[in-house]
Amino acid sequence: MLTNEEVLAEFKAAGALLEGHFILSSGLHSPAYLQCARVLMDPVRAERLCRDLAQRVRTAISGPIDMVASPAMGGVVVGYEMGRQLGVPAIFFERVDGKLALRRGFDIPHGARCLMVEDIVTTGLSSRECIAGIEEAGGVTVGAACLIDRSGGKADLGTTLVSLARLEIPNYAPDALPPALAELPAVKPGSRGMK
Repeated sequence: MLTNEEVLAEFKAAGALLEGHFILSSGLHSPAYLQCARVLMDPVRAERLCRDLAQRVRTAISGPIDMVASPAMGGVVVGYEMGRQLGVPAIFFERVDGKLALRRGFDIPHGARCLMVEDIVTTGLSSRECIAGIEEAGGVTVGAACLIDRSGGKADLGTTLVSLARLEIPNYAPDALPPALAELPAVKPGSRGMK
């Protein structure tokens, strides 16, 4: 299995570990940003990382997994590849009127054992929203998986979270920025922000 350092080396090699002043989708500010889309744009790298993550999921979560469900946009590619690695269908929730919902004819059979898959977990807000969507649709969340747990293991999703790497990158409320970070122009690079 890959070490934290090897996973971070993959992100660095892909130009996906950025430094500066970033506004995260949670609204928190951070001096570092992980752009998973850059890591996942290489199918060979995506397969390698998700194969390792799928092995960890099989070890950590007992019982069968019937399908993978992810929040769009960040979870779409990693969710698809995790579904492929686990040999199960992969669907995604999209934001409709501010709430995650299933569209495109996706549904979850009643009682289906679902793995929620996300690219990055910071506060866990999107992950918890997706888990709530799984439950509302009639599924059972058996666990969660992500490439990077930015919370360092502190995010509480209400279920087991399996990650390739754990990082503790500081996050700051907008009114509590350190002076050095406040001096830099803020960029919102995520799927809900600027390009």
